[in-house]
Amino acid sequence: MKVFTEEELKRYDGSNPDNPIYIAYKGKVYDVTESPLFKDGMHFEHCAGCDLTEFLEDAPHGEEVLEELKEVGEYKG
Repeated sequence: MKVFTEEELKRYDGSNPDNPIYIAYKGKVYDVTESPLFKDGMHFEHCAGCDLTEFLEDAPHGEEVLEELKEVGEYKG
């Protein structure tokens, strides 16, 4: 699996329509391209192309929502 650095992950923030949209969580990178919750790379105040690990504990849901997403790599920010 591909290993993403912080700089590489930023390329998948939804700003380039030719790239998929990715987020990182607990060292894994997930594809959220098809998720209506990340339309244009934004999910409420959270941006794609970033590590969202620290924000999930404040979310109204748990990490079970990530089970539906495709894992595409590892994050070594």
